[in-house]
Amino acid sequence: MSKDTRKAVAYLRTSSKANVGADKDSDKRQRAAISAYAKAAGYEIVAEFYDEAVSGADPVDARPGFAAMLAHLLANGARTIIVESPDRFARDLMVQLAGHDMLKAKGVALIAASAPTFFVEETPTAVLVRQVLGAVAQFEKTTLVAKLAAARQRKRERTGMKVGGMKSHVETRPEVVALAHRLARKKPKGGKLSLRAISAALAVEGHVNARGRPFAPNSVASMLRQKPTP
Repeated sequence: MSKDTRKAVAYLRTSSKANVGADKDSDKRQRAAISAYAKAAGYEIVAEFYDEAVSGADPVDARPGFAAMLAHLLANGARTIIVESPDRFARDLMVQLAGHDMLKAKGVALIAASAPTFFVEETPTAVLVRQVLGAVAQFEKTTLVAKLAAARQRKRERTGMKVGGMKSHVETRPEVVALAHRLARKKPKGGKLSLRAISAALAVEGHVNARGRPFAPNSVASMLRQKPTP
């Protein structure tokens, strides 16, 4: 067991400004519950982070206290967060699961003092919500790709120019494409020049690919499909 295994940080959150202040006891209650659990479970609380007047429905990565805590964890060696209860971490179930999954991906454990196994149980509801979140993320990504593709197509139709993607040879090296076309029109004995022969002739003229090698036959074929610039 490493020296850092039993180190942890405390995370407190109060959603209402009415519960924040020297004469309020929300943070005191949370701190006491976290401290009691840590002592019983053998954890050392090495730091405390507090998001005051932050809604439990707010995404965890949008909270200043949580962001500071995560930066501290990733730089400091401790890999455990202890909260008073699951709803102190987040009241919204989707926010709760998305936040927990993000922490797990970073190797950070989350423990609720009131229910220590809550964030490690794979309940049917938790599995369903994760599936829904994954489906929503995939839908958003697919929709964005489709929107960008449609925007590029509209611009192509409007301007006649290629938009996005890798630039073609005729865009980046028009002189090479023009020379490839001239070489292809040559008629040596036995027929036309092969793609490899055109590649070799281009190399003799100092025209090679980005790796300094003669163009592959498929690259030459691509050049010949492109209309050389006047």
